[in-house]
Amino acid sequence: RAGLNVAGLHALWPQIVGAANAEHAYPESFDPTSGVLQVRTSSTAWAEQLRLMLPSLRTAIDAAVGTGVVRDIRIVGPTPPRTRGRLRVRGRGPRDTYG
Repeated sequence: RAGLNVAGLHALWPQIVGAANAEHAYPESFDPTSGVLQVRTSSTAWAEQLRLMLPSLRTAIDAAVGTGVVRDIRIVGPTPPRTRGRLRVRGRGPRDTYG
């Protein structure tokens, strides 16, 4: 039942975090044994924005899927680009932090 509730979380994501936040962040994975929800963001700035919203985010998620289903929320930034290979751009590249 908890897994089904968390699956509904994907459909309710824009209502839980708001339309602007939903454009830049999405629930990437959920581990039902540990209760960890991982949220991936499009930039480190959006990751920090969601980290600041964690108390209200927890309340909204508990209301949507039930209290205690999601025990921890991990918010991560974008995946860093590849650093090797044929399609690598030489030089320092864009000045953005990944994390």
